[in-house]
Amino acid sequence: MRRRSHKEPQRLERVRIDTVAAEGKCLVRTPEGVIFVESGPGNPAVAPGDIVDLRIVNQKKQYREAVAERILEYSPLRAEPFCEHFGTCGGCKWQHIRYDEQLGFKHQQVVDHLTRIGKVALHQIRPIMPAETRQYYRNKLEFTIAEGRWMTSAEVHSDERIDQRVVGFHVPRRFDKVLPIRHCYLQPDPSNAIRLAVSDYLFAHNLAAYNLKTHVGYLRTLIIRTAESTGQTMVTMQVAQNNPDRLAHLLDYLLEQFPQITSLNYIINTKKNDTYGDQDVVNYAGTPYIEEQMDDGSGQPLTFRVAPKSFYQTNAAQAFNLYKVAREWAGLTGQELVYDLYTGTGTIALFVARQARKVVGVEYVEDAVKDARINAEVNGISNASFHAGDMKELLTDAFMDEHGHPDVVITDPPRAGMDEAVTRQLLKAAPQRIVYVSCNTATQARDLGILDEAYQVSNVQPVDMFPHTHHVENVVLLTKRS
Repeated sequence: MRRRSHKEPQRLERVRIDTVAAEGKCLVRTPEGVIFVESGPGNPAVAPGDIVDLRIVNQKKQYREAVAERILEYSPLRAEPFCEHFGTCGGCKWQHIRYDEQLGFKHQQVVDHLTRIGKVALHQIRPIMPAETRQYYRNKLEFTIAEGRWMTSAEVHSDERIDQRVVGFHVPRRFDKVLPIRHCYLQPDPSNAIRLAVSDYLFAHNLAAYNLKTHVGYLRTLIIRTAESTGQTMVTMQVAQNNPDRLAHLLDYLLEQFPQITSLNYIINTKKNDTYGDQDVVNYAGTPYIEEQMDDGSGQPLTFRVAPKSFYQTNAAQAFNLYKVAREWAGLTGQELVYDLYTGTGTIALFVARQARKVVGVEYVEDAVKDARINAEVNGISNASFHAGDMKELLTDAFMDEHGHPDVVITDPPRAGMDEAVTRQLLKAAPQRIVYVSCNTATQARDLGILDEAYQVSNVQPVDMFPHTHHVENVVLLTKRS
C-alpha cells in the first residue's frame, strides 16, 4: 500500500506587507502574484509595513493565501490594541493600525472599487468623514450563549476541567466556538454589565446553554439595544424551549438588577439556527420598543420607534452625519417627489420629508414598512407613504404612474446592492438626481457602472461608520447627463 505524501507547506521569509485589500486582509505583491494575508486566532495580526515570515495555506490560480507565523519588524503605522480580546475576537480587527491610517485605507478602497469595478470617472471625492466616537459607538450587539467555549492553548493542555458554557462572540470561521468576553468596547453601558449578569446567572442556576452542534440546550442569544438620545435600553432573550417558570425567573432577575431596562422581551426559537426574523417576539415588561431621536433641522426632533426586529443604523451619531449628506445632495426645495428605496423603517424618508413635497418609501420587509408607517404617524408626517414588496416586482411603470415619477431617488440597498432590474428601472424613471448610499462599495461600483449610461458621478463622500474595522459607508451623487 502506497503511503500518502504530506507536502511541507511553503514558507516565505522576511516578506514586507504592502497594503490592505478587500475584507480587511493584508496584501503582498510578489513576482509570482499577490498573496492575501489574513489574521486570526493563533496567528499574529499584521499591518502594512510589517516584515514577517509567512506560511502559505491556500494556493489558487491567480493568488495565494497565507498567515503570518511571526513578525520580525513592526510597521510605524501600528497602534497599541486597546482590547484584551484583540486577535481572537472577530470584531475591531484594525485596532493595531493607527486611526488616521485606517481612514486612508478606507478612502483608497472606495476609490479603487469605483474606478476599477465601476469604471466611473470621479470628478470629485471628499475626504472620508471620520467618526468622532471610536469606542462604544454601537447601539446594538448580539451575544451567543452556547455550549462551546473557545479555549486557549494553555487551557486545552490543562488537566483542569473547564466548563464549556459561555456568553460572548463567535470566533472567526468557527461557528461552534464562542469567546467569553470580559469587556467589550463596542457598546456603552449597561451592555457589559447586563451580559456579565446573564453569564453569572447561567452558572449560578446551572442553566443549559445551547449546543450549536447537537442542538440541545436552553439559552441561545442575548440581544441588547441602547439608545443614547433617550437613555432607553432593550433586552431580548432567545431560548430554545418553552419553559415559562425558568424564563420568568431569569427575566425578573434582570429587571431587578437593571431598572434602566425599558423594554424586556423574549423569543422561543426551536429551529436549528439563531435567526429570529421569522419568530414571534413576546414583550415581557416595559414597552415593545425603545425610541431614538434625531434632529432633522426643523427644530422638532424626529422620534423613531425601534422594535426588537427593526433595522436602525447601529452607529446613530454617524448615521445622522450620513443622512445630512444624502439630504444635502438631494437638493430639495420643497417641490420634489422623492423615492426612498430600501427604506427600512423609514429613517431617511422621514429625515428628508419636511423638505420635500412628497416621499414614497419602498421596502421588501413588511414588518419594517409597518414600523415606518408608525414612525411617520408618531412624528406627524403626512407627506410620506410606505409600500412593501419585492423591489424589482414593485418598482414598475404602473407603480410610478400611480404614485408619480420621482424627481429624486435616494437608494440605500443591503450589501448585495441593487438587483439589475431595479437599476434598469431607475434608468427608465430618469430622475434628475440619484443619491446612492452603500455599505458595500464593490456592489455599489457595479451598479454605478450600469447607471453610467445616463448619469455621471458628481460627488462622493465616504463615511467611517465602524472604526477599527475595514467597513466603510459611501454616499454617491449621480446627476443626469445633459
